[in-house]
Amino acid sequence: MSEHDFSQISPVFFLQTFILELMHACEQEGGGYCESLIERIAKSAGVYFEQTYRDEFQKQEELGCADYIDLILALKNRIGGNFSLASVETGTITVVNSRCPFGEGVTNFPELCRMTSSVFGGIAARNFGYAKVEIRQSIAKKNGSCEVCIHTNLDSAAAKPGLEYRREDQKEDKLEIVALHSRIEERMRNVWWSKPKQYAAKPAPVIIAKSPAMQKILQQVEIVAPTRATVLINGATGVGKELIARAVHAMSERGHRAFVAINCGAIPESLIESALFGHEKGAFTGAVEVHQGFFERAEGGTLFLDEVDTLSPAAQTGLLRVLQEGEMERVGGKHTLSVDVRIIAASNRQLEQHVEQGLFRQDLYYRLNVVRLSIPPLVQRPEDLPHLVQLILKRLNDKYAKNVQSVSREIMQQIRGYNWPGNVRELENTLERSVLFCKGSELTQLDLDKKTTTTTVDWNEYKQQILAEAEQAFLKQTMQSCRGDVKQVAAAMSLTPRAVYGKLQKYSISPNEFRT
Repeated sequence: MSEHDFSQISPVFFLQTFILELMHACEQEGGGYCESLIERIAKSAGVYFEQTYRDEFQKQEELGCADYIDLILALKNRIGGNFSLASVETGTITVVNSRCPFGEGVTNFPELCRMTSSVFGGIAARNFGYAKVEIRQSIAKKNGSCEVCIHTNLDSAAAKPGLEYRREDQKEDKLEIVALHSRIEERMRNVWWSKPKQYAAKPAPVIIAKSPAMQKILQQVEIVAPTRATVLINGATGVGKELIARAVHAMSERGHRAFVAINCGAIPESLIESALFGHEKGAFTGAVEVHQGFFERAEGGTLFLDEVDTLSPAAQTGLLRVLQEGEMERVGGKHTLSVDVRIIAASNRQLEQHVEQGLFRQDLYYRLNVVRLSIPPLVQRPEDLPHLVQLILKRLNDKYAKNVQSVSREIMQQIRGYNWPGNVRELENTLERSVLFCKGSELTQLDLDKKTTTTTVDWNEYKQQILAEAEQAFLKQTMQSCRGDVKQVAAAMSLTPRAVYGKLQKYSISPNEFRT
């Protein structure tokens, strides 16, 4: 320490000294233990550094080569290094460095180079699937400078020295997701084909789940479907809430029984009780015979109540009784009927706000909100877009005897650049209008609503603005539902609590606002 002025001690110098002393202590346990500890710390830290970078620059998809280079150079330089890009070749990125972030003391602990290797390699493997980090020169070994090569091609890296990093866990997870997706789709097709011919003639429902957000929903479906738990599905109009409800039904033991879907908002308030619970002959003017309601028609199966927030107070009371006691009475009836129906409710609004405003029964809300599935809007599912486009084109070709096989690059750019406030439903309607007037096999004109189409010149800036708005809205919604519990919010958003606090600070949101 004698060569340093105490008044000049900085956070970077403090951490450098701390790391070096930690390595010195680890030496006592043997070199293998020291290297193992370094690698474990570096891999974990690398995950955090990558997530911090993604949060700041709104990166959701896998990082490309340019983003990866920007991340690793900025990371090392901000902690005291002097890294720069030397070359980029097919499958290999080479960076050089003239100043070590760990200071001159690194020459006593060349094992610390493994920290750079593990950070660089771990991030590369997560985004490219594979990485081998070759440290050709090292300041720690008194070469005067560092030269590090990150090889991302397994075949070309085979003959190179260095430490390997693989995304085996993510590969396994991806295979599991593919298998899960296949199981759900198969069950949904079997349920669909078992329906009467007038339904089976229509295309079976298909879930597109290439995005992590939708894959998480599928995982939740598989867990909750076999249980008897009531499910509440939240999501904006057009995101596919009924589709997810059908998946829950298909994956349950009730899959061979009826699935009855009704839109509560489309039924007049004066008729909703009769529609749900049925009525007896003479119950009211025009009731000339006994009428079985939706609950009776769904006996043994699943009843999907969309726009459940629009139910009248009387209908809410009847629904609560079914959920609590498993029984009901027809309108005008004197006999209690037992009901064996699983309820899946859905709303495009936050029911908590309706409860606070006295528009929805609190006890009913708690009965419905046993398991909540939140379907993300299409703007948060960019990976799903090209697959949705292909699925919709196929169905439109069958419907109109067309042969539109693809969309042009410019059209796909337009599709990706639009925020789709109407979600999948709006995408379907837009493509349908466009396909009708398409004369070739490639769609080159997109009939978007001119009032809502963006005219901004800088598409990247506009995209970041839309993503930020969506993230802010989702964060507030999740904070509301979790009553300001940051740990619960972090779990719901698949982030660390630290990342959530960073976002709260970014959008000037106080957790205390939601802790009432």
